[in-house]
Amino acid sequence: MADINIEDNRLKLFIEEVKTIQDIIKRMAGNSFNIKTWAITLVAGTLLLKGSDKHFFIAFIPLFAFWYLDAYYLRQERLFRKVYDWIISYRPNNDDQIFNVNPMRFDNQVKSIFQIMYSVSLLPFYGGIFLSILGYMVVSKWMSILGLFKCISICYIGGH
Repeated sequence: MADINIEDNRLKLFIEEVKTIQDIIKRMAGNSFNIKTWAITLVAGTLLLKGSDKHFFIAFIPLFAFWYLDAYYLRQERLFRKVYDWIISYRPNNDDQIFNVNPMRFDNQVKSIFQIMYSVSLLPFYGGIFLSILGYMVVSKWMSILGLFKCISICYIGGH
């Protein structure tokens, strides 16, 4: 009877530990999604600001800040996935280190933040925003150049 209670308690602790790690991973993924929405919102907002000819460059500040932050949370998520894998494989046969969810013991097994920034999951999203900002800059400058040519042609035609 006592052995059944001990095994039952071990199973309950194991399930709670796994749920804790799953909640942490879910929260990291939610943070990553929120960062992406904030990045789009702030980049679009800064592009709508019209102050000077160089207002485009302000849009790169939230882009790179949120790109770095998103990579940070993605790295944290990957670290906690390592913790999850370790718990699933180690915990059924061992009772030590219960609720030890410190992910830093797997630090050397996960890529760095800068490597994650250029990963397949982040580069297309933030690279697309980067190219969009550059496209917006080119189109805006092109319109200015076209306006300049139009002004010159009017002045030239008007002079004759």
